[in-house]
Parts: sequence; C-alpha cells; structure tokens
Amino acid sequence: MTQIAPKVLEFLQSVHPYDSLPQDELARVASCFSRKEVSAGTVVYSEGEPIDGVYLVKSGTIEVTDTHGALVSILAPRNSFGERGLLRDGRAVTTATATANSVLLCLPAPELRHLIANFPAFERFFSRGVPSGGKLGRQNDLATLKVADLMARKPVTATPQMTAQQAAGLMRDNRISSVAVVEGEKLVGIVTTRDLSGRVLAEGRPLDTPLAEVMTPDPLALSPNSLGSDILHMMLEHRIGHLPVVRGDTLVGMITQTDLTRFQAISSGQLVRDAAVAESYADLAHVTERIPQLLLQLVGAHNAHDVITRLITDIADTVTRRLLKLAEEKLGPPPVPYLWAACGSQGRQEQTGVSDQDNCIIIDDSVTPDDMGYFADLARFVSDGLDAAGYFYCPGDMMATNPRWCQPVRVWRRYFQGWINSPSPEAQMLSSVMFDLRPIGGQVSLFRDLQDETLDAASKNSIFVVHMISNSIKHAPPLGLLRGFATIRSGEHKNHVDMKLGGVVPVTDLARVYALRGRITAVNTRARLLAAEEQGIISVSGARDLIEAYDLIADLRLENQATLVRMGRKPDNFLAPSDLSDFERSHLRDAFVVVRTMQSAVGQIAGTLG
Repeated sequence: MTQIAPKVLEFLQSVHPYDSLPQDELARVASCFSRKEVSAGTVVYSEGEPIDGVYLVKSGTIEVTDTHGALVSILAPRNSFGERGLLRDGRAVTTATATANSVLLCLPAPELRHLIANFPAFERFFSRGVPSGGKLGRQNDLATLKVADLMARKPVTATPQMTAQQAAGLMRDNRISSVAVVEGEKLVGIVTTRDLSGRVLAEGRPLDTPLAEVMTPDPLALSPNSLGSDILHMMLEHRIGHLPVVRGDTLVGMITQTDLTRFQAISSGQLVRDAAVAESYADLAHVTERIPQLLLQLVGAHNAHDVITRLITDIADTVTRRLLKLAEEKLGPPPVPYLWAACGSQGRQEQTGVSDQDNCIIIDDSVTPDDMGYFADLARFVSDGLDAAGYFYCPGDMMATNPRWCQPVRVWRRYFQGWINSPSPEAQMLSSVMFDLRPIGGQVSLFRDLQDETLDAASKNSIFVVHMISNSIKHAPPLGLLRGFATIRSGEHKNHVDMKLGGVVPVTDLARVYALRGRITAVNTRARLLAAEEQGIISVSGARDLIEAYDLIADLRLENQATLVRMGRKPDNFLAPSDLSDFERSHLRDAFVVVRTMQSAVGQIAGTLG
C-alpha cells in the first residue's frame, strides 16, 4: 500500500459505491488510485481527449461543459466524472475544468472495469443503474416476445388466379388451415378453410372459382417487430385465427392460433378481450379499473417501460374502438367515412397508470353540414364513455367533442398549413399535440396523405422548425447546480420532481423535433429516436445517450407509479428523490444532464437555421 492509500481508504469509506466493497478489496482499490492537485482554471480533460481512468473529486469543485460550452454540471467532493467516455471508447465526451483549487483521485480504467465486472453495486452505479440482467422482460412471456420469434417462416402461398379446389389441396397437403395470396411477393389477400367452406361450398360456387373472388383482400397484418401482445389483441378483438406477417407489403411469415398454443394468455390479453365484447360504459370501466394491477404486475416482472406502455395503450385503443362500435349501433352507420385518431400519450403508445384523453375526428370531404350533427353525437358518446372508463376529459379540451377538432380533411389540411406558415405560440402548442396523431378506428387513408403532406411542408419551413425547436426546450429537466434536483418548493408535491413534465416530456419534445427534421412518420418517442439515429439526424453516441437516459427516466416513473399502487394510492407522476437510493439519485441526475445536453445541441441547430 502506498503512503497516500490510508487517507484514500478513509475517504473511500464515505463514497458510494466504494463503501460497499469488502474491507480487503477496498484497501486494494485504495492503493490503485493516483492523486492529482489542480489549480482553479485548469482543464482536467477536453472533449475528445483520451482518458486513462475515472476521476473522483476529493476536494474543490469541477465544472463540466458539453461540446457547445453549455454547463452540464458542477461537481463537488465525492462526485465521479469521466466514466461515460472512459467506458465507451476511452475518449472524453465532455470538458472538465477546475473552478477552484482541487484534489482529484484517479482510478485506472482496468481497475474500474474489474470492479464493474465483479461487484454488482459498481455495475449498477456505472451503467446508469440498469443491471446486466435488467429490464428484458420474461423471455417466455408471449406479450413481450417479438412476432419474428413466433411466426412460421416461408409460409405457403397461392396466387389470385389459383382455384378454390387447388387451394384446398394445397392446405391439405401442407396440413395448414390458411394460405396467403400474393402477387409476386406482395400480400394481397388470405384464404382459410373456413372461407372455402362458407364462401364456396355453402354458396354452391364451382370448384374452379379463383381465389380472387373468395379471399379476404388486404387482410390485417403485423410486422416482424410487433409484439406478441399485438397478435393476441388483434386475434381477440377481430375474432380471427390467422395473421400474415409483412415487411412493408412483402409477406415474410404467418401467425396462427396453433403457433400460440404453447403460451398462456396474459392478463393484458384478457383485458383486451373483455373490452372487445363490453356492452356498456360500466363494462368498460370494469375492464380499465384493473389497469393499475396490470401495471404493478408488468413492472414487477421487470418489463421495459416501452413494453409496459404499449400493453396499457392497447387496452385504451380497444376500449376506444369498442365505444365507436357501440356508438354506431346506437346512432346508425356514419353518413360518410371518418377516422378517429388519438394524440398525446395514447397517440404515442406511451400510456401509464394515469392518462387523460386527447383525440379528434377527421371526416371525409364529402360530408355536408347536415351530417355534422352525427359526428358531434358520436364524439360525445365516445368521449363520455372514455371518461366513464377512467380516461378523464382533457383539461385543455383537445377532444373530438370540441367542434374545432371534429372537421373534414380539408379543414385539417388548412389547420396544419396555417400552423406551419404562421408559427404563433398557440400554433406551436397545437402542432406539438397534433404531430403525435395516430389512427385508432375508421378510415385510415384519410390520415396518410395528410400526414405525408404535413411532414413534407413542415420540414421545409426553416422558420417553423426553429419555432418548434424553441418550443421543445421550454420544459427543462429539474436540475440543481450542486449535484441536486430542483424539486417542487411548496404544495402537495413539495420536495418532489415531476417525472412527466421534467423528465419524459423534454425527451418527447426532442424526439418530435427529430421526427420533423427527418420526416419520420413514427409517433412513439423511442421509435422516433431510433429512426433519427438511423437517418443520421442525431449521432450514434448522442442517440445512445438519450435513449439510455429516456429509458432510465421512464422506468423510474413507472416504478414509482407501481409503488403508489402497492400502497393503495392512485398512481401519479411525482417522485421524491429522497426515496431513491444513492446510485438511483446519481444516475437519474445523470439522465437529466444528458437530456439538457441534447436540448443545448438542438438549440445550436436552431441558431444555424435562424
């Protein structure tokens, strides 16, 4: 042991995670540290420079700035820095400067990696609190498996010209109950044994009837990246037993009920099934009142936040579609085609245990003034039903019951053009909401062209992009200067941070800007970030940092909600940092720092566009 080791040993005993080490290992680690004295103004390292080890502040203060010179953090004694770049590629991702005469301890990189590999507290601390076995979900849980892992590859196919008799022979010889109908590799339909029985034999059609006349055209389909829950929910809601799997328009597989026999239906599937057959507001409320317990189970099973919110949003989608069906049964068929779309957290498929409703109706341009009364009644029926089911009315009245948000396509087109051409504060706010639209029920084609036109026009208008960027950085992460949090100072949530407005919303806003710049049609925040990385809108390292930060923030938000449910309270978005462990507090703050750094970066882009 070196001469400085005893003092280092004493210091490390008060620093997490070193305080978790066995005494003999702590003594060994203490002897590995080197000591460095730096005067005020000294640059410890600059962005891009090689780093030999992780630094620990013994005394003094260190200021950390990002690539644009924006302040990231002010570090005090017992704070570590440099680990992000060290563990990535050995080069600094920030610049660290002493703002006072300071004493720094440096642990060599091989020693840090040894500690991470052998002591869980270090693995948790230096990997942002996510254990190596972390939030991967249960591998045998159908809900969290990908369709690509379940589907039958190289499905048996037929052409539209093949006869019904030939298709029956094909199914018999291959011992299957359906056949996909393709033109080239493009999926155009599906035929099942039930179709052959009901549409050919029962109707007395000749056996040489071409499949084009009896197939189900443009069938419901899934992508290989869909979740197993999507299979269950779609089959249960639409009462079908066969689902093609497509990549774009190309058929790549087939999922049938037989493929699912080795899996048990999970509780989210049960809620979807119950919602799909509900006959009243009360029935639907009975379904949704079980969502908090579902949240508790999903968090307890260590599912990732994006899986949990997808499953919970699927229930809201089914409830909405069931209400639309019940409304049409009561009011009669719609006079013209329409689309019910969701925005907000439902639109992004990010609902948690507490959600209001944000929705609108897009109507075919053939609608007449006399028809509008029907859609007003439809909106009221569905919105009242959602409120009865626990999806409370939007405080900002962003609902289809507001005549402003129940309009023909031509009016919606005018809305978006006006917001883009005249980006007032209200226009920025409305754009932020309406750029997250996702079709839920009705005629989806009413939205596709509108979305493409809007993204194209918006991305080309630099003034609008600048205003959207400015709007995206208004929600700042709750950071205090001295390694703390800017908590709420008074009221019911005193000493708490708002994990929605201060944590999730800033990332959601950034992702929306990236989607706008890249004309990305996805509305889910995580999907937008991944697409932005693929398109080069943000760097690989920036995307990885932001996604990891978002994952940590969103996971802690859900874990806090689950804790509230476990205590018999209603879930909310307010978390007390004092309830977290040391490493959770440290890494939550690190996550907020990453978000603020990315806000600074996107602000620099606005400067170049302006």
